[in-house]
Amino acid sequence: MITFLKLIIIGFISGLILAATAKIIRFTIGSKAEILLYNMDYMPVIKRWSDQWITGIIFHYATCISSVVVLFYMLIPFGWETNIWPYVLVYTAGSGVLYFLSLFTDQPPAPNSFSSWLCWTFSHTVFGLAAGLLIKWWI
Repeated sequence: MITFLKLIIIGFISGLILAATAKIIRFTIGSKAEILLYNMDYMPVIKRWSDQWITGIIFHYATCISSVVVLFYMLIPFGWETNIWPYVLVYTAGSGVLYFLSLFTDQPPAPNSFSSWLCWTFSHTVFGLAAGLLIKWWI
């Protein structure tokens, strides 16, 4: 139970780092990829609440926390749960593919914007690195 609670905290902290990284990128180079962190337009059931700013934040942190918890437990059979690189690789590759959910929304960024895709993917690489390092140090 302690490990599970630590994973929830790690997911939250890594989510903060992801949001901060995306925000810094938006302020420095203007990429609108950050918007996707909170966008729920492509989610049939919960998109009805997407006009509330808090639901996007809850969505972001719920996704970050659950992805860290699930991936940790999926890596246990391989003995990789405390290795950093599986987190970096899975979140980088996964986000690179998930970026194209932007096809299903009118909000920015454009699905064919390579620079936005790169910023989105880089932000998630930082997320994976943060999650992997926190797990390695704390679990």
